[in-house]
Amino acid sequence: MGPGAHELIGPEAKKLGFRRTLVMTTGLRGSDTVHKIVESLKYHGLEVVLYDKVESNPKDYNVMDAVALYQENACDSFVSIGGGSAHDACKGARISVAHDGRNVNDFEGFNKSENPKNPPHIAVSTTAGTGSETSWAYVITDTTTDPDNPHKYVAFDDAAVASLAIDDPTLYYDCPLDYTAQCGFDVLAHASEPYVSRLDFQPSLGNALHAIRLTARHLRQAVWNGQDLAGREGMMYAQYIAAQAFNSGGLGIIHSISHAVSAFYDTHHGLNNAIALPRVWAFNMPTHYERFADIAEAMGVDTHGMTKVKAAEAALAAGIRLLRDVGIPEKFTDVRQDTYSKNRLGQGPTKFYERAKEIAGDAADVDRITHHVLGDACTPGNAKECTFDTVRPVVEHCMTGDLDDLLG
Repeated sequence: MGPGAHELIGPEAKKLGFRRTLVMTTGLRGSDTVHKIVESLKYHGLEVVLYDKVESNPKDYNVMDAVALYQENACDSFVSIGGGSAHDACKGARISVAHDGRNVNDFEGFNKSENPKNPPHIAVSTTAGTGSETSWAYVITDTTTDPDNPHKYVAFDDAAVASLAIDDPTLYYDCPLDYTAQCGFDVLAHASEPYVSRLDFQPSLGNALHAIRLTARHLRQAVWNGQDLAGREGMMYAQYIAAQAFNSGGLGIIHSISHAVSAFYDTHHGLNNAIALPRVWAFNMPTHYERFADIAEAMGVDTHGMTKVKAAEAALAAGIRLLRDVGIPEKFTDVRQDTYSKNRLGQGPTKFYERAKEIAGDAADVDRITHHVLGDACTPGNAKECTFDTVRPVVEHCMTGDLDDLLG
């Protein structure tokens, strides 16, 4: 971890026994990051096969295309370069390879893999968001089971953890400002959800709270002064620490809503988390006023003289203020094809995504998203019990509601 860490990838790959490695990435349009790392691997004597077609919200066919390429070229290892999409697709490919190329969708759920030994994997992060480089989770969109209803699922598997994570904040400098902001709210979701999770796993709480503190301190700086090392490095550590928190402390319906919306609309995971986060905080707050009061303090609010309820409400206000300060859309129906640089509305390669050119936000849309939320693996950890009747108004507010309504 730290500036220059990516320069160690060649020696570390050799140490891990890499000989012919499959590099998985989105291509990182507009940067030379992939080229630099590939050339570094070659300089240290490794053979490199490149798969650079991983999509945002990686699809099952991305994973299986990479598996086929790995097998055809007799590779022995993986390197993923990018954010959660590259890392998650790579984790899924490793699990598939370890099971003779079985479809990645067979491994949805908790520890579904049967072979604990899979190829070694170095994960090189270029964003500060998902923490996938250090977590046991990977998220894939199943496009084949029901092509008219894509299903985005989470797989949690001990065997999916990367062999080595490389977090170098200098690789984040090329990250667009809107993407930086959205990824930062993925961090805030990763940190806040385990802090109030019904798992209430004590060893996760310190990491969760510190990641909130780091995000509140550094995200604005990372977005609006992206070449500033302190801001980028602060978010790098926030990403890593928040992922450690949810590894053991669990998540909730911020993520479940995000997964559902990106399943149907292919919108960015961090953006979805940002829009869902204030609504879910408000939904969960009655169960954990004291914990939300702690969150307020971590976000820099002076809570002296406040009751726990008032301090909790101040946390919500601080979250909304941060969202607005970094320029994120406030509801899903505000998201259009030209809203942000990574938007894929109407651009997906399947017929389903070609039709999804704008977010409907109508009653039928709210219903199908709510049903997806209730089936998500993150939902059982949510602080407040979730039923169709309790969650549907939250989803509806994410679609069309005004954030000021939450502030009272």
